[in-house]
Amino acid sequence: MAPTQEQQKAAKAKVLAGGKPAKARVQRYLKSTEAQLREGAKPSLLLKGIRCSQAMGNVLKDMRAMQSPHCKMLTKKNAIVAFETDGQHSLEFLTTKNDCSMFALASTNKKRPNNLVLGRTFDHQVLDMVEVGVLRYKSIQDYGGSVPKKRVGSKPMMMFLGDLWQQDSNCQKLQNLLMDFYRGDVVDKVMVSGLDHMMMFVASQQPQTNQLVVHQHTYFVKLKKDPNNPTSKVPVPLLTPCGPDMTMIIRRTQFAAPDLWKAALKQPQALKKKKVKNHTTNVFGETIGRLHVEKQDVDKMGGRKSKALRRAEKTAADEEREALENELGREKEALNQEFKQTYGFEEEET
Repeated sequence: MAPTQEQQKAAKAKVLAGGKPAKARVQRYLKSTEAQLREGAKPSLLLKGIRCSQAMGNVLKDMRAMQSPHCKMLTKKNAIVAFETDGQHSLEFLTTKNDCSMFALASTNKKRPNNLVLGRTFDHQVLDMVEVGVLRYKSIQDYGGSVPKKRVGSKPMMMFLGDLWQQDSNCQKLQNLLMDFYRGDVVDKVMVSGLDHMMMFVASQQPQTNQLVVHQHTYFVKLKKDPNNPTSKVPVPLLTPCGPDMTMIIRRTQFAAPDLWKAALKQPQALKKKKVKNHTTNVFGETIGRLHVEKQDVDKMGGRKSKALRRAEKTAADEEREALENELGREKEALNQEFKQTYGFEEEET
Protein backbone atom coordinates (compact mmCIF):
# COMPACT_ATOMS: atom_id res chain seq x y z
CA MET A 1 0.00 0.00 0.00
CA ALA A 2 1.18 3.50 -0.79
CA PRO A 3 2.00 5.80 2.13
CA THR A 4 -0.36 8.64 2.90
CA GLN A 5 0.67 12.29 2.79
CA GLU A 6 0.92 12.41 6.58
CA GLN A 7 3.23 9.37 6.58
CA GLN A 8 5.45 10.91 3.91
CA LYS A 9 5.68 14.19 5.85
CA ALA A 10 6.49 12.30 9.05
CA ALA A 11 9.27 10.35 7.30
CA LYS A 12 10.80 13.55 5.90
CA ALA A 13 10.58 15.27 9.28
CA LYS A 14 12.31 12.30 10.90
CA VAL A 15 15.21 12.50 8.44
CA LEU A 16 15.53 16.28 8.89
CA ALA A 17 15.56 15.87 12.68
CA GLY A 18 18.58 13.62 12.41
CA GLY A 19 16.80 10.32 12.58
CA LYS A 20 17.76 7.21 10.73
CA PRO A 21 16.69 7.39 7.05
CA ALA A 22 14.50 4.75 5.51
CA LYS A 23 15.99 1.64 3.97
CA ALA A 24 16.94 1.61 0.31
CA ARG A 25 14.00 -0.62 -0.56
CA VAL A 26 11.59 1.76 1.18
CA GLN A 27 13.17 4.76 -0.54
CA ARG A 28 12.79 3.11 -3.94
CA TYR A 29 9.16 2.38 -3.19
CA LEU A 30 8.50 5.95 -2.05
CA LYS A 31 10.13 7.22 -5.22
CA SER A 32 7.93 4.95 -7.34
CA THR A 33 4.80 6.45 -5.74
CA GLU A 34 5.82 10.02 -6.58
CA ALA A 35 4.49 11.91 -9.58
CA GLN A 36 6.04 10.77 -12.86
CA LEU A 37 6.67 12.71 -16.04
CA ARG A 38 4.86 10.04 -18.06
CA GLU A 39 2.10 8.32 -16.13
CA GLY A 40 0.97 4.85 -17.14
CA ALA A 41 -2.46 3.34 -16.75
CA LYS A 42 -4.70 4.85 -14.09
CA PRO A 43 -5.52 2.13 -11.55
CA SER A 44 -9.04 1.99 -10.15
CA LEU A 45 -10.32 1.17 -6.68
CA LEU A 46 -13.71 -0.57 -6.47
CA LEU A 47 -15.59 -0.21 -3.19
CA LYS A 48 -18.83 -1.35 -1.62
CA GLY A 49 -20.97 1.00 0.41
CA ILE A 50 -22.55 0.28 3.76
CA ARG A 51 -25.37 -1.47 1.89
CA CYS A 52 -24.60 -3.18 -1.40
CA SER A 53 -26.88 -5.65 -3.15
CA GLN A 54 -25.74 -8.74 -5.00
CA ALA A 55 -26.54 -7.09 -8.34
CA MET A 56 -24.28 -4.10 -7.60
CA GLY A 57 -21.59 -6.49 -6.44
CA ASN A 58 -21.78 -8.17 -9.86
CA VAL A 59 -21.43 -4.73 -11.46
CA LEU A 60 -18.16 -4.19 -9.59
CA LYS A 61 -16.91 -7.66 -10.56
CA ASP A 62 -17.59 -6.99 -14.24
CA MET A 63 -15.87 -3.59 -13.98
CA ARG A 64 -12.86 -5.39 -12.50
CA ALA A 65 -12.88 -7.83 -15.41
CA MET A 66 -12.98 -4.95 -17.92
CA GLN A 67 -10.17 -2.99 -16.22
CA SER A 68 -7.92 -5.88 -15.19
CA PRO A 69 -5.05 -5.84 -14.30
CA HIS A 70 -5.18 -2.11 -13.41
CA CYS A 71 -7.85 -2.52 -10.76
CA LYS A 72 -8.27 -3.30 -7.07
CA MET A 73 -11.49 -4.42 -5.42
CA LEU A 74 -12.13 -4.29 -1.68
CA THR A 75 -14.52 -6.93 -0.43
CA LYS A 76 -15.46 -5.31 2.89
CA LYS A 77 -18.29 -2.81 3.10
CA ASN A 78 -17.44 0.82 3.89
CA ALA A 79 -19.60 3.43 5.62
CA ILE A 80 -18.86 6.08 2.98
CA VAL A 81 -21.23 8.72 1.61
CA ALA A 82 -19.36 10.06 -1.40
CA PHE A 83 -20.97 13.50 -1.62
CA GLU A 84 -20.29 14.38 2.03
CA THR A 85 -17.04 15.85 3.33
CA ASP A 86 -16.22 12.92 5.60
CA GLY A 87 -16.94 10.48 2.79
CA GLN A 88 -14.60 12.33 0.44
CA HIS A 89 -11.86 12.27 3.07
CA SER A 90 -12.33 8.50 3.36
CA LEU A 91 -12.13 8.09 -0.42
CA GLU A 92 -8.97 10.20 -0.57
CA PHE A 93 -7.40 8.10 2.19
CA LEU A 94 -8.28 4.77 0.56
CA THR A 95 -7.21 5.81 -2.95
CA THR A 96 -3.90 7.14 -1.62
CA LYS A 97 -3.34 4.04 0.50
CA ASN A 98 -3.94 1.72 -2.47
CA ASP A 99 -2.16 3.97 -5.00
CA CYS A 100 -5.26 4.43 -7.19
CA SER A 101 -6.43 7.55 -8.97
CA MET A 102 -9.90 6.32 -10.00
CA PHE A 103 -12.64 4.90 -7.80
CA ALA A 104 -16.12 3.41 -8.04
CA LEU A 105 -18.46 3.11 -5.07
CA ALA A 106 -21.52 0.85 -5.32
CA SER A 107 -24.37 1.04 -2.83
CA THR A 108 -28.12 0.50 -2.50
CA ASN A 109 -30.69 2.22 -0.32
CA LYS A 110 -34.37 3.07 -0.41
CA LYS A 111 -33.84 6.61 -1.69
CA ARG A 112 -31.21 5.71 -4.32
CA PRO A 113 -31.43 2.05 -5.33
CA ASN A 114 -28.66 0.51 -7.42
CA ASN A 115 -26.40 3.52 -6.96
CA LEU A 116 -22.94 3.80 -8.51
CA VAL A 117 -20.51 6.69 -7.97
CA LEU A 118 -17.65 7.10 -10.46
CA GLY A 119 -14.85 9.52 -9.67
CA ARG A 120 -11.17 10.33 -9.88
CA THR A 121 -8.60 12.11 -7.78
CA PHE A 122 -5.84 14.62 -8.41
CA ASP A 123 -3.00 15.36 -6.02
CA HIS A 124 -4.61 13.02 -3.44
CA GLN A 125 -7.90 14.93 -3.41
CA VAL A 126 -11.23 14.26 -5.12
CA LEU A 127 -11.33 15.92 -8.53
CA ASP A 128 -14.81 15.10 -9.82
CA MET A 129 -17.60 12.58 -9.24
CA VAL A 130 -20.70 11.41 -11.09
CA GLU A 131 -23.49 9.48 -9.40
CA VAL A 132 -25.55 7.21 -11.66
CA GLY A 133 -28.42 4.86 -11.06
CA VAL A 134 -28.38 1.48 -12.81
CA LEU A 135 -31.81 0.91 -14.38
CA ARG A 136 -30.98 -2.22 -16.40
CA TYR A 137 -27.98 -4.50 -16.20
CA LYS A 138 -26.83 -7.61 -18.05
CA SER A 139 -23.60 -9.08 -16.75
CA ILE A 140 -20.91 -11.07 -18.54
CA GLN A 141 -22.18 -14.26 -16.90
CA ASP A 142 -25.67 -13.74 -18.37
CA TYR A 143 -24.26 -14.23 -21.88
CA GLY A 144 -23.00 -17.70 -21.02
CA GLY A 145 -19.64 -19.36 -21.49
CA SER A 146 -19.94 -19.75 -25.27
CA VAL A 147 -19.49 -16.02 -25.89
CA PRO A 148 -15.81 -15.00 -26.28
CA LYS A 149 -14.36 -12.62 -23.70
CA LYS A 150 -11.76 -9.87 -23.92
CA ARG A 151 -8.13 -10.61 -23.20
CA VAL A 152 -6.54 -9.31 -20.03
CA GLY A 153 -4.83 -5.97 -20.58
CA SER A 154 -6.30 -5.28 -24.03
CA LYS A 155 -7.37 -1.72 -24.83
CA PRO A 156 -11.00 -1.05 -25.75
CA MET A 157 -12.36 0.83 -28.72
CA MET A 158 -14.79 3.39 -27.33
CA MET A 159 -17.66 4.89 -29.31
CA PHE A 160 -19.89 7.72 -28.08
CA LEU A 161 -23.14 8.11 -30.00
CA GLY A 162 -25.54 11.02 -29.65
CA ASP A 163 -25.44 14.78 -30.08
CA LEU A 164 -25.48 15.31 -26.32
CA TRP A 165 -21.83 14.27 -26.05
CA GLN A 166 -20.91 17.45 -27.97
CA GLN A 167 -23.72 19.80 -26.91
CA ASP A 168 -24.03 19.24 -23.15
CA SER A 169 -21.10 20.26 -20.92
CA ASN A 170 -21.94 17.60 -18.31
CA CYS A 171 -21.91 14.94 -21.03
CA GLN A 172 -18.50 16.08 -22.20
CA LYS A 173 -17.10 15.80 -18.66
CA LEU A 174 -18.74 12.40 -18.22
CA GLN A 175 -17.22 11.27 -21.51
CA ASN A 176 -13.77 12.34 -20.32
CA LEU A 177 -14.31 10.45 -17.05
CA LEU A 178 -15.39 7.25 -18.82
CA MET A 179 -12.42 7.39 -21.16
CA ASP A 180 -10.07 7.75 -18.19
CA PHE A 181 -11.80 4.86 -16.46
CA TYR A 182 -11.46 2.29 -19.24
CA ARG A 183 -8.51 3.49 -21.35
CA GLY A 184 -5.90 1.13 -19.87
CA ASP A 185 -2.21 1.52 -20.66
CA VAL A 186 -0.96 4.58 -22.53
CA VAL A 187 0.68 3.40 -25.75
CA ASP A 188 2.00 5.04 -28.91
CA LYS A 189 0.99 2.27 -31.32
CA VAL A 190 -1.72 -0.39 -31.28
CA MET A 191 -1.76 -3.68 -33.17
CA VAL A 192 -4.95 -4.36 -35.07
CA SER A 193 -5.04 -7.90 -33.69
CA GLY A 194 -4.98 -6.49 -30.16
CA LEU A 195 -8.32 -4.71 -30.59
CA ASP A 196 -10.66 -7.40 -29.35
CA HIS A 197 -13.58 -5.49 -27.77
CA MET A 198 -15.54 -2.29 -28.20
CA MET A 199 -17.57 -0.25 -25.70
CA MET A 200 -20.42 1.88 -27.01
CA PHE A 201 -22.10 4.64 -25.00
CA VAL A 202 -25.35 6.18 -26.24
CA ALA A 203 -26.58 9.38 -24.59
CA SER A 204 -30.25 10.40 -24.63
CA GLN A 205 -32.80 12.24 -22.52
CA GLN A 206 -35.98 10.91 -20.98
CA PRO A 207 -38.96 12.64 -22.64
CA GLN A 208 -40.86 13.21 -19.37
CA THR A 209 -38.17 14.19 -16.86
CA ASN A 210 -35.42 15.34 -19.29
CA GLN A 211 -32.91 13.35 -17.27
CA LEU A 212 -29.74 12.22 -18.97
CA VAL A 213 -29.67 8.48 -19.73
CA VAL A 214 -26.55 6.61 -20.88
CA HIS A 215 -26.79 3.16 -22.50
CA GLN A 216 -23.60 1.09 -22.34
CA HIS A 217 -23.09 -1.89 -24.67
CA THR A 218 -19.98 -4.06 -24.94
CA TYR A 219 -19.08 -6.15 -27.99
CA PHE A 220 -16.37 -8.67 -28.73
CA VAL A 221 -14.57 -7.85 -31.99
CA LYS A 222 -13.43 -10.62 -34.30
CA LEU A 223 -11.47 -9.70 -37.41
CA LYS A 224 -12.11 -11.73 -40.56
CA LYS A 225 -11.34 -11.47 -44.25
CA ASP A 226 -13.66 -9.41 -46.39
CA PRO A 227 -15.96 -11.92 -48.20
CA ASN A 228 -16.70 -9.37 -50.93
CA ASN A 229 -13.01 -8.71 -51.62
CA PRO A 230 -10.83 -11.76 -50.84
CA THR A 231 -7.65 -10.06 -52.10
CA SER A 232 -7.95 -7.17 -49.64
CA LYS A 233 -5.67 -7.15 -46.60
CA VAL A 234 -8.01 -4.91 -44.60
CA PRO A 235 -9.97 -7.09 -42.14
CA VAL A 236 -13.70 -6.77 -41.52
CA PRO A 237 -14.79 -6.56 -37.85
CA LEU A 238 -17.61 -8.80 -36.68
CA LEU A 239 -19.29 -7.71 -33.43
CA THR A 240 -20.69 -10.14 -30.88
CA PRO A 241 -22.45 -8.87 -27.72
CA CYS A 242 -20.50 -10.08 -24.70
CA GLY A 243 -21.45 -7.75 -21.83
CA PRO A 244 -21.51 -5.99 -19.51
CA ASP A 245 -24.48 -3.95 -20.73
CA MET A 246 -26.27 -1.41 -18.58
CA THR A 247 -28.58 1.57 -18.72
CA MET A 248 -27.61 4.39 -16.37
CA ILE A 249 -29.41 7.54 -15.33
CA ILE A 250 -27.45 10.55 -14.09
CA ARG A 251 -28.45 11.54 -10.56
CA ARG A 252 -25.84 13.87 -9.10
CA THR A 253 -22.58 15.39 -10.30
CA GLN A 254 -19.69 17.19 -8.63
CA PHE A 255 -17.17 18.49 -11.12
CA ALA A 256 -13.88 20.22 -10.37
CA ALA A 257 -13.55 23.95 -9.93
CA PRO A 258 -11.98 25.80 -12.91
CA ASP A 259 -8.68 26.49 -11.11
CA LEU A 260 -8.35 22.88 -9.91
CA TRP A 261 -9.26 21.57 -13.37
CA LYS A 262 -6.64 23.84 -14.94
CA ALA A 263 -4.01 22.56 -12.49
CA ALA A 264 -4.96 18.95 -13.32
CA LEU A 265 -4.50 19.58 -17.05
CA LYS A 266 -1.14 21.29 -16.65
CA GLN A 267 1.74 19.35 -18.18
CA PRO A 268 5.30 19.32 -16.84
CA GLN A 269 7.73 21.68 -18.51
CA ALA A 270 10.02 18.77 -19.39
CA LEU A 271 7.33 17.22 -21.63
CA LYS A 272 6.74 20.34 -23.68
CA LYS A 273 8.52 20.27 -27.02
CA LYS A 274 11.08 22.98 -27.48
CA LYS A 275 10.57 25.11 -30.56
CA VAL A 276 13.29 24.49 -33.12
CA LYS A 277 14.18 27.51 -35.21
CA ASN A 278 14.09 27.34 -39.01
CA HIS A 279 12.32 23.94 -38.93
CA THR A 280 8.93 23.52 -40.54
CA THR A 281 6.77 20.55 -41.48
CA ASN A 282 4.83 20.39 -44.72
CA VAL A 283 1.48 18.72 -45.40
CA PHE A 284 3.23 15.40 -46.11
CA GLY A 285 4.89 15.30 -42.69
CA GLU A 286 8.36 16.03 -44.08
CA THR A 287 10.69 18.24 -42.07
CA ILE A 288 12.07 21.21 -43.98
CA GLY A 289 15.02 23.20 -42.63
CA ARG A 290 16.48 26.57 -43.57
CA LEU A 291 20.24 27.17 -43.36
CA HIS A 292 21.78 30.65 -43.00
CA VAL A 293 25.31 30.71 -44.50
CA GLU A 294 27.54 33.75 -45.04
CA LYS A 295 28.14 34.87 -48.61
CA GLN A 296 31.13 33.07 -50.11
CA ASP A 297 33.59 34.64 -52.57
CA VAL A 298 34.08 31.84 -55.06
CA ASP A 299 36.76 33.70 -57.00
CA LYS A 300 39.08 33.86 -54.03
CA MET A 301 38.53 30.30 -52.95
CA GLY A 302 41.50 28.08 -53.52
CA GLY A 303 41.08 24.67 -54.96
CA ARG A 304 42.67 22.02 -57.05
CA LYS A 305 42.96 23.00 -60.68
CA SER A 306 43.40 20.31 -63.31
CA LYS A 307 45.29 20.66 -66.59
CA ALA A 308 42.08 20.99 -68.56
CA LEU A 309 40.98 23.90 -66.37
CA ARG A 310 44.36 25.66 -66.90
CA ARG A 311 44.02 25.32 -70.67
CA ALA A 312 40.52 26.67 -70.49
CA GLU A 313 41.69 29.67 -68.45
CA LYS A 314 44.52 30.34 -70.95
CA THR A 315 42.15 30.15 -73.90
CA ALA A 316 39.70 32.48 -72.16
CA ALA A 317 42.49 34.99 -71.42
CA ASP A 318 43.67 34.91 -75.05
CA GLU A 319 40.15 35.48 -76.30
CA GLU A 320 39.65 38.36 -73.91
CA ARG A 321 42.97 39.99 -74.97
CA GLU A 322 42.12 39.60 -78.68
CA ALA A 323 38.69 41.13 -78.14
CA LEU A 324 40.28 44.08 -76.33
CA GLU A 325 42.78 44.66 -79.16
CA ASN A 326 40.01 44.58 -81.74
CA GLU A 327 38.02 47.13 -79.73
CA LEU A 328 41.05 49.43 -79.52
CA GLY A 329 41.68 49.10 -83.27
CA ARG A 330 38.10 50.11 -84.06
CA GLU A 331 38.31 53.12 -81.77
CA LYS A 332 41.61 54.21 -83.40
CA GLU A 333 40.15 53.87 -86.91
CA ALA A 334 37.13 55.96 -85.92
CA LEU A 335 39.39 58.73 -84.55
CA ASN A 336 41.48 58.80 -87.80
CA GLN A 337 38.37 59.20 -89.95
CA GLU A 338 37.15 62.05 -87.75
CA PHE A 339 40.58 63.78 -87.98
CA LYS A 340 40.62 63.44 -91.82
CA GLN A 341 37.15 64.97 -92.14
CA THR A 342 38.17 67.91 -89.98
CA TYR A 343 41.59 68.76 -91.41
CA GLY A 344 41.50 67.13 -94.85
CA PHE A 345 44.49 64.89 -94.42
CA GLU A 346 45.30 61.83 -92.37
CA GLU A 347 47.14 62.06 -89.09
CA GLU A 348 50.71 60.93 -89.29
CA GLU A 349 51.62 57.99 -87.15
CA THR A 350 54.39 58.58 -84.66
